[in-house]
Amino acid sequence: MTAPDSTRLPPLARAALDRAAAERSTTGLVEAARADAASRVLVLADDAAPLASPAELWWVSPADVPDGAEWAFLGRDDDGAAALAAVLPAGSQEPFGAPAGWAGLRKVGGVLSDFDAGAFVEALSLGRWLLDAPFCPACGARTAITDAGWSRVCPSCSRQHFPRTDPAVIVAITSAHDPDRLLLGSNALWGAHRYSCFAGFVEAGESLEASVRREVEEESGIAVGDVTYRGSQAWPYPRSLMLGFLASSLDDAAARADGEEIAEVRWFTRDEIGSALAGEGDVVLPGRASIAHRLIADWHAEEP
Repeated sequence: MTAPDSTRLPPLARAALDRAAAERSTTGLVEAARADAASRVLVLADDAAPLASPAELWWVSPADVPDGAEWAFLGRDDDGAAALAAVLPAGSQEPFGAPAGWAGLRKVGGVLSDFDAGAFVEALSLGRWLLDAPFCPACGARTAITDAGWSRVCPSCSRQHFPRTDPAVIVAITSAHDPDRLLLGSNALWGAHRYSCFAGFVEAGESLEASVRREVEEESGIAVGDVTYRGSQAWPYPRSLMLGFLASSLDDAAARADGEEIAEVRWFTRDEIGSALAGEGDVVLPGRASIAHRLIADWHAEEP
């Protein structure tokens, strides 16, 4: 596996928020930040956050947050003010109006500033764990939140638990013979004409390289040669770390859908990808917040 040849980061990897991790063990950190009017709070209802404009999050003061939220310390902004997440219970409606409404990470993550994009994916990843994992997996007792939202301690068996991250590979496949062709697949659960890269979770005891080769062959029938790492980003649906790759086909004619997860595979020309990225024609590609979009767009922009 070769090293990345691009310095461009995927959209949700462009974090500019100082996580200030050394502060998390400070007793009463969240409570002190909630009492400080200068603190900034990102409120989440399901996977949506409030917007100040179509490309900017709307941060509120602690006093504006409704009751019932789980709180966590995200870090500090450039002025040293605390940045907090306030995560409302699953199924919550939008608790207040926002200047540009509310939107999910998938929709706006690709157009936010580095600070907002990093904060949104951090808050959503951490917030989902706070809501979904209240009980100790070892003994079943309800745990207590510690480290300003970043860990849980079981009062029964004293085990400490942390947010879980599941690694997954995501791969765009280049042609064995034609530098202007890229293989993408259409998931069986999607509508017609929607295509993306091939992806799957890394299995127990498996390397990233082995996972790329296994997933690609399982889903597309393609055995790959060179594998090039292109970057990573968190994807909190529900708790993935997506590791992006380009892989070169050894035999283009072997391409075929697995018929279960993947309904169709298709070789696209560079011109066809360019048209789809521009929103022309009937082919739908992944949204700008996803690393799949970055893999496809970077391939299209490179000289063959």
